Amino acid sequence: MALVRIRENESFEQAFRRFKKSCEKAGILSDIKKREHFEKPSVRRKKKSIAARKRMAKKMKKQQRGR
Repeated sequence: MALVRIRENESFEQAFRRFKKSCEKAGILSDIKKREHFEKPSVRRKKKSIAARKRMAKKMKKQQRGR
């Protein structure tokens, strides 16, 4: 839960900006978007596998450039 206390002489816009930043750091918005629709476990595993393959390909490409 993101909590922001309004400081003395602080405008609403500034406090709201700090609140949005704290929500982003906590990962609240990404979590809400992820849970917006139900995702079958098989689809979740498939996405995780694809992401791992992309990470490995990126890592291998970076190593090839380093030589």
